[in-house]
Amino acid sequence: MADFYIQHEYGFAVFQLVLAMLGMGATLKLSDFNEIVREPYAVILGTLIQLLLIPLLACVFIGLLSLPAGVAIGIALIAAIPGGTSSNIFTHFAHGNVALSISITAITTLACLLTTPLILEFLVASYMPDDFVMPTVQIMKEIFFNLLLPLGIGMLVLHYFPVFARHLSQWCIRGSVLGLILIFVGASLAGRLDVEAFGLLNVALVLSFVGLIVIVGWLAPRALGLSVADSIAVEMEVVVRSVNLGIMLKVAMFPALIGEQLQLGNMALFSLLLYGAVQMLLGLVLIPMRRSGVSKSSTKIASSQ
Repeated sequence: MADFYIQHEYGFAVFQLVLAMLGMGATLKLSDFNEIVREPYAVILGTLIQLLLIPLLACVFIGLLSLPAGVAIGIALIAAIPGGTSSNIFTHFAHGNVALSISITAITTLACLLTTPLILEFLVASYMPDDFVMPTVQIMKEIFFNLLLPLGIGMLVLHYFPVFARHLSQWCIRGSVLGLILIFVGASLAGRLDVEAFGLLNVALVLSFVGLIVIVGWLAPRALGLSVADSIAVEMEVVVRSVNLGIMLKVAMFPALIGEQLQLGNMALFSLLLYGAVQMLLGLVLIPMRRSGVSKSSTKIASSQ
């Protein structure tokens, strides 16, 4: 299994990402973008927080703490990827503005074709080996063919075959989760997810960055005057990131199986999978907290009337 995974790592990465985006597209309609017209302020703020504030936070975090190169690259990947499809589900269960969440997910997903390579170049260029050349064109191709194209196909399926699209989305999401599990198992068997080699200090550093993202996700939309429901949507977009895309980008950036690039790639992969696991656990905490906040807010409004 370990040898098979090493030889087909790219295929595993593409498999889980394509299914995730196909499943997302099968739930997305053009009318979902109407929120941009109805609530442009909330959409613009949410998008800017996602595409500018989080990368800036990563830049400060990486610079101030002088992180090991592999950890810095992992955090840069986390900051450079858009919100994940689970953010819409989290928003729904937390009683946030689902339409706003979907709009921000769609916009940042489309924008990442340009923003992700730029953010990565800005954040990690100085951490790469001297002979490393950022595969910007390759990253853009990977995003287009493995993220945007499946997304568009899924939307077409929903438009022309709405009943089938519902089942397609369910099975694609399940297949994507299976793909992530296979990556975790394969990478573990191949010795790429060694906690001892990664270091407990580095685990703490990644968890600290997760904590900062959670704080910014909660504080920024509220400080900017968004409503409770809109703030929840933006918060979930910020916290729940597309780890699926991050894994594929890691494979595209570090295809080498030996030397320094292998070590950097392993540390980046560990950081991504750690973040992915933690963000799912965070959902168990944030969702009931935010639902409670919405209920209290509604009660206050009702009593004041």
